[in-house]
Amino acid sequence: MKVRIGVGVVSSTDRSLAAGPALAELIDESERRGIDSLWLSDQASSAHHVDPLIGLAYAAGRTEKLKLGTGVLVLPGRNPALVAAQLAGLAATAPGRVLPAFGVQPATVSDRTMYPVPAGQRGAVFEEALSVVRALLTEPSVTFEGSFFHLDEATVGPRPAKPLDLWLGGRLPVSMNRIGRLADGWLGSFVTPDEAADCRRQIEAAASEAGREVEPDHYGTNLIVAPQGSDDTAVDTVISVVARRRKDLADPQRLVCRGWDEARSELGRFVDAGITKFVVRPVVPVESIGEFLDQMVDELLPLQT
Repeated sequence: MKVRIGVGVVSSTDRSLAAGPALAELIDESERRGIDSLWLSDQASSAHHVDPLIGLAYAAGRTEKLKLGTGVLVLPGRNPALVAAQLAGLAATAPGRVLPAFGVQPATVSDRTMYPVPAGQRGAVFEEALSVVRALLTEPSVTFEGSFFHLDEATVGPRPAKPLDLWLGGRLPVSMNRIGRLADGWLGSFVTPDEAADCRRQIEAAASEAGREVEPDHYGTNLIVAPQGSDDTAVDTVISVVARRRKDLADPQRLVCRGWDEARSELGRFVDAGITKFVVRPVVPVESIGEFLDQMVDELLPLQT
């Protein structure tokens, strides 16, 4: 299995990623250093993020090798036919480099009203929307009659020559079951290696029951790092936010690697658990985007296979 290590959003302390020069620096310096992939988050109300599809389109025009992922794009509340058209256009400008990963709802509560769906139907809307996206990206003409979406001989183009793998996020059993039944891979977040191993087992069981298979190296996770010199107060603040999301976890400190030595060890534990794709993110803004990328390349990229 190929271990591959990409990078997520890296904001600097003096400017947000939403500023054009900072995003350009992250894109260009990731490409120059041979980093496998860049993943942009879907956080509409954040001052430190740009819309992931817009940001990745910008990245596609600046790069030749860097893979481009959404980590993750909220699907319910978006028109799936338009999402398919956007992904088709992105894949045409960056053939073989587009890595779509979808989520059910925003992680930030303040964003949730921006993605409206009928009450109690978010999971059902998600599954139907995912089916629409896949059909439009793989079939020349799609007629679809569902509970939420209707298409009559719809097309998007240019369709990718090779079908895009559609990955999903999530952590709960219902998400693992959905991935096994419908998706091509899993991108986890805020999970321990033991939890990731259990998630993989659940996905494999659901896929087997559905008569399908998720490829062995299509299991990934975010790796959150506090590099040496990070502001301890800021790091502790983020961990307290994470703790509110993961009230079931006795030690939320486990979800943030303090320093690169700990990051290397944790990545090794994830690989032992069957996880081979990684999105590395700093837990707080860093003083220098280039310096963070240099450290990441020196400390973690030798672990790629």
